[in-house]
Amino acid sequence: MFIPRSLKVKKNALDDEKSCVAKKLKPQEEKLTSEEEREIPNEALAGEESSVPSEGPGPDLDFPPESHGPSAAVGGAEPSAEDRCVPEEPIKSFSKTQRWAEPGEPVCVVCGRYGEYICDKTDADVCSLECKAKHLLQVTEKEEKVKLLKGSSEPEPPPLDALFAYQEHSFILNLQDDQVENLKQQLGISVQGQNVPRPIIDFEHCGFPEVLNDNLKKSGYEVPTPIQMQMIPIGLLGRDIVCSADTGSGKTAAFLLPVIIRALEKNITPSALILTPTRELAIQIERQAKELMCGLPNMRTVLLVGGLPLPPQLYRLKQNVKVIIATPGRLLEIMKQSSVELNGIKIVIIDEADTMLKMGFQQQVLDILENTPLDRQTVLVSATIPASIERLANQLLHDPVRIIIGEKNLPCSNVRQIILWVEEPSKKKKLFEILNDEKLFKPPVLVFVDCKLGADLLSDAVHKITGLQSISMHSDKSQVERTRILQGLFQGEYEVVVSTGVLGRGLDLINVKLVVNFDMPSSMDEYVHQVGRAGRLGHNGTAITFINNNTKKLFLDIVKRVKPTGSILPPQLLNSPYLHEQKRKEHQRVNQAQNTLVTGDNLMDIIKKHDKSHSQK
Repeated sequence: MFIPRSLKVKKNALDDEKSCVAKKLKPQEEKLTSEEEREIPNEALAGEESSVPSEGPGPDLDFPPESHGPSAAVGGAEPSAEDRCVPEEPIKSFSKTQRWAEPGEPVCVVCGRYGEYICDKTDADVCSLECKAKHLLQVTEKEEKVKLLKGSSEPEPPPLDALFAYQEHSFILNLQDDQVENLKQQLGISVQGQNVPRPIIDFEHCGFPEVLNDNLKKSGYEVPTPIQMQMIPIGLLGRDIVCSADTGSGKTAAFLLPVIIRALEKNITPSALILTPTRELAIQIERQAKELMCGLPNMRTVLLVGGLPLPPQLYRLKQNVKVIIATPGRLLEIMKQSSVELNGIKIVIIDEADTMLKMGFQQQVLDILENTPLDRQTVLVSATIPASIERLANQLLHDPVRIIIGEKNLPCSNVRQIILWVEEPSKKKKLFEILNDEKLFKPPVLVFVDCKLGADLLSDAVHKITGLQSISMHSDKSQVERTRILQGLFQGEYEVVVSTGVLGRGLDLINVKLVVNFDMPSSMDEYVHQVGRAGRLGHNGTAITFINNNTKKLFLDIVKRVKPTGSILPPQLLNSPYLHEQKRKEHQRVNQAQNTLVTGDNLMDIIKKHDKSHSQK
């Protein structure tokens, strides 16, 4: 069986003043040798002759420029004397001729290689004409099965790009107010704001397109989590939101669903912007977004992060993308080149907002938001809401709804917390005891330290003393190394990962059941995030933290945040003179604050003091 290929390709010229004329690839006949290739229908592989403009996607496949420069010329086009052509690389016919994808690059939906092209009919990433044909065949078979199951008598669903308007489901509306409040109380949902919609109890009550509901089920979202129950309806109504919930509570899906709905609206420029503090978190969010967007028309994402080549990201931006997922530094770099338009952004998500501020990204975030419309919807998401986030919310948000799931700024309730008093010289010995304890040791174990060199040294010591497969993780590792370590962590390749705070935020490390804070974090907010690595998506876990007098500044905060969870605190902490001194100072501050308040009880005393001081003057 033969594969005809008839396409026109046109790419940007290297010369800024002149562009390449269109090249016509003559139809070629290539014989498929394998039995699997013989089964591919000729109609699926045949492409119509068309011209692909340099600034946009073509009707058949979209072709990005190779980051290493132009490739060999093909075709028989006759260029004029005035125009000079850039050599072109032929479109890859077979998947085996395509390279494997680098971390963060598009991945072929069929074979997993580099998704160099975009299928014009489904917007899926494919690596070659062969995989495009297989993909279209899979889509056709799936559609036929759906039609057989549903029957031909059912009415046609409304177009997916029709204007979506969220309406509360009749079941929700029929509940009494006390029933709704009782539900919120049982689920730990606290809401502040005006005209707040009631929480949903089922994704199908939202009125999502059927394709989106199917994608939710395939991704494992059977029943919404508490944060999803309350945040989704508020987000669908276009309200600004400040959200605080436990790590691993499902915040990502809670903001992705409103993003997808807004992106379905017709718009020639990107509709949604998601800002994250780290590359790993951005890659994870894009992966989840693609899972939920599968099958929806014209839903393309772009990943703009540092540590990856810039040219493929710039090219991807030109492919009519709807959702931008970026780190602030790389996005600002692209904005300075005038290579991205943000004037059509309808919704902005700032994920792990407290980390953004801690890493010094506040001004960068503000610079980015200045280039977005003033009537945009803005959502701040984090596991903790410190005072700095409240100030940022007051600056950026209009009439926001504040959502708190569980106790504000408290550690995840699914994690059993163990606080151990361990002096510095004994830390390694205690760690080895934990790793040799059959009851506590549940690989993979995540060990947090406070410096990069400490991570490397401790990882080597763990492997040498215990024989366990151990690896270190920190920001000095290249993006390729960090991605490989994460994959190894997911696949059970490593039994112990010693990391700095780079793994402490946002990532869904579902298989981690034990976290050891070898070095106590510098703040309780960071402690909350690191402890939460052991309790993702409702799973139970254990977090062990070593403390001593080196962390004396946090003694009072540790007692106030950890003691309410029922954890037993070490006597060295409870009897510490530093703790008692911190309690005394806090008591003084409370008394001073109370003395400044004017009440009915102390009104006359305040007047007498004022008169006395005035008469003395």
